[in-house]
Amino acid sequence: MNLKTQNVASDGLVTYNKNILLSIINLAAKEISGVASLCANFGGNFFKKLFSKNYYEGVHVSNTKDGLIVDIYLNIYSNYNVADVAFRVQENVKTGIMSMINMSISSINVRVMGVEFVENKK
Repeated sequence: MNLKTQNVASDGLVTYNKNILLSIINLAAKEISGVASLCANFGGNFFKKLFSKNYYEGVHVSNTKDGLIVDIYLNIYSNYNVADVAFRVQENVKTGIMSMINMSISSINVRVMGVEFVENKK
C-alpha cells in the first residue's frame, strides 16, 4: 500500500510508503502517558497480523475515498482513565499525521485490549 497526496506547492504527487505512516501512528500512540503497550496481535488473531500488509505492531490502516481509517490496539495502565487515554491517543495520532504528511483522516479507532497492573515496590 502506497499512500499518495497532492503537494500544493509544486502541484506534484508525493507518495509515502505505508511503513512511514504506520511508524508515525505507532510513535504517536506510545507518547501518551497511560499507554502501557501496543498489542502485538490484536484480538488474538495472529494470522491476520501475518497476512495483513497494513498492520504494524498494534496499528492497522485502511485507505478509503473519505480518508484514512486508523485502528490502534493497545493496553493501558490500571491507574489511568480509559476514556481519557483513548482520547489523547486519538488527538496525538491525528496531530502527528496531519503535521508530518498532511493526509485526510476518516476515523481513528482506539481499541483497549487489556489493562496492565503495576506492582507497588516497597
